[in-house]
Amino acid sequence: MIAPIAFAVLLLMALLFFAGIGLLYLSLMGLIYYIPLALSAMIVVYVWIVMMIFHVFNTPQRKRLFGIMAGAVLLGAAVWPMMHIYKESISTVDAEVEVRYYEPFTIGQESKLVVLDEAATLELRDDLPRIDGATALYPLYAAFVQAVYPRKEYNPYDSEVMVNTTPIAYENLFSGEVDIIFAAGPSDAQMKVAEQLGLELNLTPVGREAFVFFVNQKNPIDHLELKQIQDIYAGKITNWEEVGGKNEPIRAFQRPADSGSQTGLERLMGDIPIMDAPKENVPEGMGGIISEVSKYRNYKNAIGYTFRYYSMEMVSNDEIKLLSINGVEPTKDTIRTDEYPIATEFYVITAGTDNPNVEKFIEWMVSPQGQELVEKVGYVPVKKP
Repeated sequence: MIAPIAFAVLLLMALLFFAGIGLLYLSLMGLIYYIPLALSAMIVVYVWIVMMIFHVFNTPQRKRLFGIMAGAVLLGAAVWPMMHIYKESISTVDAEVEVRYYEPFTIGQESKLVVLDEAATLELRDDLPRIDGATALYPLYAAFVQAVYPRKEYNPYDSEVMVNTTPIAYENLFSGEVDIIFAAGPSDAQMKVAEQLGLELNLTPVGREAFVFFVNQKNPIDHLELKQIQDIYAGKITNWEEVGGKNEPIRAFQRPADSGSQTGLERLMGDIPIMDAPKENVPEGMGGIISEVSKYRNYKNAIGYTFRYYSMEMVSNDEIKLLSINGVEPTKDTIRTDEYPIATEFYVITAGTDNPNVEKFIEWMVSPQGQELVEKVGYVPVKKP
């Protein structure tokens, strides 16, 4: 009897050792959703082995009962990872963009960078302005760099020409890491930071864009009034039936604070309070969990927002559709004529740089050649090229 007990104890120690390694691996890899299932599986295996050692399964009924109980435990433990897998299978408009397709001076058929048909009237060779900006604007300022900067490799994450999210681009501008950024106008919080640092932000409009709202392709709603959108994001309209759709609750997604899209929503709402954004728990290193604004998930009752170029050109997705606002679709023509009611400018922004080439570079961006590139990339110029 002592031998089976000793074996069971040694087996338990071995399982605990390997369980510790496995759980550490799942935690470090951000796979915490699978921890309950992994633990349950180990416990079931251990109990099964121990019961075999002590000849507990001496009748078919006991084997069957254990199988039912083990199955129930494993099925219950699988609920969380299955829910996570389902959620991750729902498409988003936050997909990672392959910025390598837009890198300046890349060679090959994969490159999507637009170029001028003639030599640029400005040529920079030294004192290159350090650039950062929003992902959606990278194809544009990479095209500017291709036209004006010297030919060499510009790593989008570690060079004079970088690409980041809007909040990080502003942080790099405030810290002096870069000379100029390409982004939507600053949020109130970003303006406050600039004031606290004693920085004066200079915003030069470079192009125009549409702030757009989108829904699942199968949603029968194709059009919303501006007031309806404001009421949805104020929490006053909560069901699609209230705007002519199906009797389903509205999942109104938002974007992270200080992002260009979230600043766009705040400007659209004005003094109207915005309801709390949906949150989700996101795993991070060492098994931690942080709560952050939920990414848009293309549920059949979802609504989200972004900028037209990003949704149509950089993350083409035939599972969503852009809504017309006040009966006007977001197209380059309706942006150009100001018919689309949520057209907005985007900017090249500085904060007191002493780089001698920044001013001439910005002047070139709003010149006919620079505005030609704005048009060719897919945005609307602020000046006719």
